[in-house]
Amino acid sequence: MLTHVWGLLTHPKSEWGHIEDEHETVTHLYAHHVFTLAAVPVICAYIGTTQVGWGFGGEHAFIKLDLLSALYAGIAFYIAILASVFLVGNVIYWMAHRFRKPPSRRRCVIFAGYIATPMFLSGLVAVYPLVWLCLLAGIVGLCISAYLLYLGIPYFLGISSEEGFIVSSTTLAVGVLVLEGLLAVTVMLWGYGEVLLPWLFRY
Repeated sequence: MLTHVWGLLTHPKSEWGHIEDEHETVTHLYAHHVFTLAAVPVICAYIGTTQVGWGFGGEHAFIKLDLLSALYAGIAFYIAILASVFLVGNVIYWMAHRFRKPPSRRRCVIFAGYIATPMFLSGLVAVYPLVWLCLLAGIVGLCISAYLLYLGIPYFLGISSEEGFIVSSTTLAVGVLVLEGLLAVTVMLWGYGEVLLPWLFRY
């Protein structure tokens, strides 16, 4: 499990080749990579919001969730992350299918799962959930994911750098939107979950 995390962060070019050689399925990707890494920001946010509380730092008040509300928020957040990986994979597939040798949907979803690795790891800062710190970590994670994206398109998807410029730019734009959406969901669920979540889950 998680055999490619270190390689993607330290020597991504050769690691894309190793991933290519495995010919894995989407089910294997989720079972051995996405399910585990997507839990990192969720578990860290659960600890942070129940033990420390959301805040902006300084003299601003921190908002804590009770254990049950935080659990509900974590479940919703986890599902949103898993769905986002599949969504980005399908966006890549939709953009790439117009080229001469388009990659399969399977490859595109797998590609999305691996380029999201830095974003998953950036969730570690949610243990101490200052809003500005989480935002900064998210931006750093997005930048590293963008680097993996530009490197991986010719290596893993078989699309030339020239052709892949549109794919990578569009995917990056969608990734920014997904990140903003997840941040908004995070603030709503983890910041105001004590009010919203009991109402949502009572039906």
